[in-house]
Amino acid sequence: PILYSYFRSSCSWRVRIALALKGIAYNQVPVNLLKDGGQQHSAEYKTLNPMQQVPTLKIDGITISQSLAIIHYLEETQPNPRLLPQDLKKRAQVRMISDHIVSGIQPLQNVSVLERVGEKKMEWAQHYIKSGFQALEQILQHTAGRYCVGDEVSMADLCLVPQVFNAERYKVDLAPYPTIMRINKALLELEAFKVSHPARQPDTPAELRT
Repeated sequence: PILYSYFRSSCSWRVRIALALKGIAYNQVPVNLLKDGGQQHSAEYKTLNPMQQVPTLKIDGITISQSLAIIHYLEETQPNPRLLPQDLKKRAQVRMISDHIVSGIQPLQNVSVLERVGEKKMEWAQHYIKSGFQALEQILQHTAGRYCVGDEVSMADLCLVPQVFNAERYKVDLAPYPTIMRINKALLELEAFKVSHPARQPDTPAELRT
């Protein structure tokens, strides 16, 4: 498999976590979203991903974009360890939380969006992260165990951690979200979340490495 990724992309990080959890070895091709006007806009990359976004995964003879579509494919072809609970109600909760983050919060901090916002991009990002986290905190108070839904790592957790990382980047006060922060801390102790972290990628700038 070949993963086209950007070290700080939360969408790419979700997929890197899934690949790590499932023990799938892959090669990584960096796509710098800022350099040269954005390498995702190159003609070569546009043929791979017409939306000009990351991640893109080439696997099993097909090319898949959109992080949740990739994770669903990995789940269906490599079901262990599972990222979607067997219990249908819990599965619905995992999908709800995942969509809450990937549709309701994260897209509003995309590079392309913030470029259009201009000078107020920090204020913009903070507003939408806060409003999204206020709702998410309430949801998690009903669904969480050790992780987002019960005590097993799920697709929802793969979405949560990168979004908390984004919130920290945009200097959001996270004190009002104790459930989110408790879960995030527990997840960051897991090896799959550590090896996939933006600070440990092939394209991570030297000054941001840990």
